[in-house]
Order: sequence, then C-alpha cells, then structure tokens
Amino acid sequence: MINSRECEVAERFLDHADEDSFTALFRVFSPQLISFFRKRGHEMGLAEDLSQEVMLTVYRRGGQVRDRKLFRAWLFTVARNAAFRHLASRMREAPTMALADMRSLSASSHNPAGGPAFEFRDWMAFLEPREREAMTLRFVEDWEYHEIATSQATPIGTVAWRIFNSKKKLAVHLIPRRDVARKAA
Repeated sequence: MINSRECEVAERFLDHADEDSFTALFRVFSPQLISFFRKRGHEMGLAEDLSQEVMLTVYRRGGQVRDRKLFRAWLFTVARNAAFRHLASRMREAPTMALADMRSLSASSHNPAGGPAFEFRDWMAFLEPREREAMTLRFVEDWEYHEIATSQATPIGTVAWRIFNSKKKLAVHLIPRRDVARKAA
C-alpha cells in the first residue's frame, strides 16, 4: 500500500465489510480510480462510472483477496480489467444507420432511375444470400426476429447475428456525407 491511511482503510474493510468501512474505502480510492481512468483518456463522466463499477466489484469480491498487502494492486487490476471490458464493448459496436437515412443520403447525392428499391438491391449485393434474405425480411417486409428465425428454421441468435453483421458490412459503404447534411439544412 502507498500510505498508512490506505492500509488502515483496506484492512478495516477486509476485516468487516460493512457500509461504514466501504464508505471510507470509497473515499480513499475513488479519486485515485477516477484519476487512473482519466490518465487513460476517458472523459470525466465515464471515468466516474468506471470507478463506481470497480468499487462495486471490490465490495462484492473483496473477500477473495488472498494477500491483504496486495489489496491496492488487486484493486487497480480490477480497474484495468474494467477499462479493457469497456474498450472491448466499444470495439464491438458497429456504426448503423436506419434504412430511411440511407435512402435520403443516397437520394440526395444521386437519383437512379430505379428508385429506393433499386438502391436497396445494389446495397444487398455486398451481402451473402442468407444475409440478404434476413435483411429483406427485416427491413423491407418488417418481420420480427423470431418470425425470420421460424421461417428460416434457424436460431434467433443466428438471425440477430446475420442482421448485425450485414449492417456492419453495409455501414462501410454508406458513410454519411457531411456536405449533404449541410445543404439540406
């Protein structure tokens, strides 16, 4: 531990994990955790949220600490893991656009003879047949995920994955143009 106050508060919490000991622990370590997350580029609000997540984990799993002298190291390992989980969840997010937004962006940049249905077929050319079918049923026919799963005799998770993956594939080709939005305003 860095100082005697940290040692004292941590020992008290580990001996008797109650509301008072946790409050003292929170007051000592929460500012350090916020600083830890801020130094890694997180905004203040997110740093506070991650800090609270870490302190909740500490409250729930504090009894699992094997070596009390390494409490601070354990706490910051929990913090590092929380930062990694947050980053991983952000990396899994795919930019998505509503089909109506894609039509308006495409229509304002050029207006093909076939109209929106023709454009939709062009976009679907980037997808595999099963993905095309799922996207058509979901966004053209307005079917629900469970209806698509039943019609294709596949698990609902597979349908959700196909639609998610399709959106991800299409998003690369449908980057919004900022100059189009400015002209419309």
